[in-house]
Amino acid sequence: MIELLFFAYRDFVGEADHILEAIGYGRAHHRVVYFVMRNPGLRVSDLLDILQITKQSLGRVLKQLVDDGYIEQRPGPIDRRERLLYASEKGERLASDLSARQHVRLMRALATLPAGSRATVRDFLGNMIDARAPGAPAEKEA
Repeated sequence: MIELLFFAYRDFVGEADHILEAIGYGRAHHRVVYFVMRNPGLRVSDLLDILQITKQSLGRVLKQLVDDGYIEQRPGPIDRRERLLYASEKGERLASDLSARQHVRLMRALATLPAGSRATVRDFLGNMIDARAPGAPAEKEA
């Protein structure tokens, strides 16, 4: 099972890795663009919580994405010191392209499973996430 997860992850991110490598980016860039696109106006502090990386690591990646026009930083409406993140059109195109390729892979894998398996797969993946971590599914009520 561990090997299957390793190889599934390798192939799930592999195609995106090649595209990112061609523009001088890596997986950290992909994660930032993905979560910013999915959460317009995301605060830098919230992105740090989601990614569970250091401020220094995020700073380097975010600077590249901003400098290259993939991410826009705007001040908060109340606290102008707060930095809110938005994907530019260029950033949305990149994130959408990478996600579309991964979506195709997921749909192809799910298509081979019996009816109703999608919920089981979703539950399994959700159960793999630390319950205290950002992105963990909400606890089900008994």
